Amino acid sequence: MNDAARTCIEDYALVGDGETAALVSREGSVDWLCWPRFDSDACFAGLLGEAEHGRWSIQPETRGTIRRTYRPGTLILDTQFETPEGVVSLVDFMPPRSHHSRLVRMVIGRSGRVRLRTELVVRFGYGAVTPWVTQNHALPAELTAVAGADRVTLHSPVPLRGEGPATIGELEVAEGECQAFVLTYSPSHTHPPLPIDVRHSLASTEAYWKQWSSRCTYVGPWKEAVERSLITLKALIYGPTGGIVAAATTSLPEQPGGVRNWDYRFCWLRDATFTLLSLMNAGYYEEARDWREWLVRALAGSPAQAQIMYGLSGERRLTEWEATWLPGHAGSAPVRIGNAAFNQHQLDVYGEVADALHHAREGGLAASAASWAVQRALTAHVEHVWREPDEGLWEVRGPPQHFTHSKVMAWVAVDRAIKAARKHGLHAPVRRWEALRESMHAEICAHGFDAERGSFVQAFGSKVLDASLLLIPLVGFLPAEDPRVRGTLAAIEQELRVDGLIRRYHTTQTEDGLLPGEGAFLACSFWYLDNLALAGRMSEARELFEELLTLRNDVGLLAEEYDPHARRQLGNFPQAFSHVGLISSAFNLSAECREKPAQQRKSGVL
Repeated sequence: MNDAARTCIEDYALVGDGETAALVSREGSVDWLCWPRFDSDACFAGLLGEAEHGRWSIQPETRGTIRRTYRPGTLILDTQFETPEGVVSLVDFMPPRSHHSRLVRMVIGRSGRVRLRTELVVRFGYGAVTPWVTQNHALPAELTAVAGADRVTLHSPVPLRGEGPATIGELEVAEGECQAFVLTYSPSHTHPPLPIDVRHSLASTEAYWKQWSSRCTYVGPWKEAVERSLITLKALIYGPTGGIVAAATTSLPEQPGGVRNWDYRFCWLRDATFTLLSLMNAGYYEEARDWREWLVRALAGSPAQAQIMYGLSGERRLTEWEATWLPGHAGSAPVRIGNAAFNQHQLDVYGEVADALHHAREGGLAASAASWAVQRALTAHVEHVWREPDEGLWEVRGPPQHFTHSKVMAWVAVDRAIKAARKHGLHAPVRRWEALRESMHAEICAHGFDAERGSFVQAFGSKVLDASLLLIPLVGFLPAEDPRVRGTLAAIEQELRVDGLIRRYHTTQTEDGLLPGEGAFLACSFWYLDNLALAGRMSEARELFEELLTLRNDVGLLAEEYDPHARRQLGNFPQAFSHVGLISSAFNLSAECREKPAQQRKSGVL
């Protein structure tokens, strides 16, 4: 079994260039990298298989102690290996994309003299395609791997040789010495890239990230955690369009050995508002504006054809298929490429988009006639479809239901349109919408609330609980002090809480079309503590927040879920949904912050 097969999800760190990203293991192996975009085929897919499916390892020949950290305020990873022979650092980064996309790996001697080995296995097409490899043996050595439209070029400071499926090199680094490797992607029909000045590239990359981080306006006790989450969110933004991918990976399991493995390298609308507020509240208005404009472009067209997710540039067809030659992370098959949920009908999308566009106006983003036109069209569509069943926030692959959260978010769509029209004098049938809003609210309370349980329920007529109900007070449908909201919170605490964390729902009780079993959902756990804060239980909320911070890995990253029994992160990684939840909760809990997303959303006013 190779290192990638033994490595846990939380053992990885992220580096990226604003258009794609790589995952680097604690042992110094790049086991995941898609080029040239987040959603492109991987050339290193060892994360989902074996070393033969692609990876790039740089490790000391003698094992020892490993410590790693990001350089403060940056996405530059510094892994320090302490061996009996000495100490050496491996510095990994991807310069912000200008023309070519590059992965730079610098080996720096800190003390003694350390021998290392580099092993490069390039496999295009998610590990399926063996490239044609050629070498120029001059120094620095140049290796080129080509297959079809793709080419990667390695500039190496040491001689390289073929050894089975891998390209091998050895190096020795003494204190104060530096050896640098640069792997560059380019289309195969273009001229090969030239070597770069690595030290200059490192300095400019560090300056870029420090300048970006310096714009953060958060003040409070969790500055480091918020900054790291914001940097992670920035790393998941596809720079050319402003779209934000849910995660950098596909098919990392929500249950080891299970089938809940999905492709998250696309842009979901499900957390549009909290994402927007997190960016604006922290001072990142440019990224918030780009996200708003991406939303408007992606949704342009018939409201009846609105999707729950899109590609990085707004692509609509995200056809799902299986890479059958990959065994999956920790044997979790199938490995899915694409996501069939793009075809699902989810009513909550309309509320998320309407809320995001409303808060963009309230937050001072430049007015957009297109955004109001889109919002008005979506609201008109909601009038006709809000009573239909759907697949819900969690994208169940079972039969459509009348999910309570979906109906609440349909109500949010109408409510925010009314507020926008009233406050900004925008043309709309406001009185008709107000009557609709009132009737929607009454119907949801009548059918989505179970008086016997004293709680809202997952779907109309159901007895099952769902963590999405925690959003009822957060979006302003009912106040936190309402007895029905308090009853819902108490029921979720009793039935969905596991070691302080919150599950989405009981997979044995919900007909979601899949085998049961998954971890606690981290975003739901952040919603729970936000509910505690709204209910005035601040000490409990702060205690839970501190506990959630301990679930981050050693470099501050979170996956989608967490297994409190095995104490392992689960699901795709790093997960934007989880980091947005962390940022929002930090603002909600910090006395120093005037901007509190839970208050902003429930009032509908920034």
